[in-house]
Amino acid sequence: MVKQYKAKSYLLNRVKLFTIEVLLILTAFLCALFIVVFFIKRIFFLKKEVFDFRVFEQLSHYVTPGLTSVMRAITLLGSQYFLIPAYLILIFYFLYIKKDKWLGLKIASVSITSLLIMFALKLFFKRPRPLVPLLKEVEGLSFPSGHAFMSFSFFGLLIYVIHKELKNRTLKAFLIAFLLVVMMLVGLSRVYLRVHYASDVIVGFCMGFMWMVISLLILHFVEKNKMKLPEVQHPSVLTST
Repeated sequence: MVKQYKAKSYLLNRVKLFTIEVLLILTAFLCALFIVVFFIKRIFFLKKEVFDFRVFEQLSHYVTPGLTSVMRAITLLGSQYFLIPAYLILIFYFLYIKKDKWLGLKIASVSITSLLIMFALKLFFKRPRPLVPLLKEVEGLSFPSGHAFMSFSFFGLLIYVIHKELKNRTLKAFLIAFLLVVMMLVGLSRVYLRVHYASDVIVGFCMGFMWMVISLLILHFVEKNKMKLPEVQHPSVLTST
């Protein structure tokens, strides 16, 4: 009886925890969607960019050569020079060392689709970059921020993996908080260097989060239902029958 009670209690706690996680993710997703819609309406329909210029004005008070050097280093964490090798290492680790093919597939799928969606969104909105960058002019379009979108996809995936794999709660909380701070600093660096508007970065984070949730849900659905798919027989077997 005691064992049955403990088993039921454990199962009930797991269900409660899962429900809370789902509600939190759903709430965050809806908030991100609201923010994206808000800025799209404000920038592209109402043509109001006061918020972006006020952020530039506030950050201008903190510009120093030393801080600029730090921001230039931080911004590399959201660039292809860091993210491509980091993704490849992560995929290799889970495919060949951890032997978790589905998690490796999830990481590869999210990384590739995030890149494609990010470029598609930039081409769709076609917002020019800020006219007066802090150091030098950067090519490409501004909305949403590719650094924000892709860094959220990558660091968000790391957070997902840590949450899924790591058992030590204290270490888990520390690493998740650390990665969130790194993400925020990458976004801040883009605005500080004036190669993106603040709205580009905010929407980039929101869209990166939304796509990560959608893509992981799709992959989770495929993973759960893969056993239901009919097994494909080898052509030799078909001809012999």
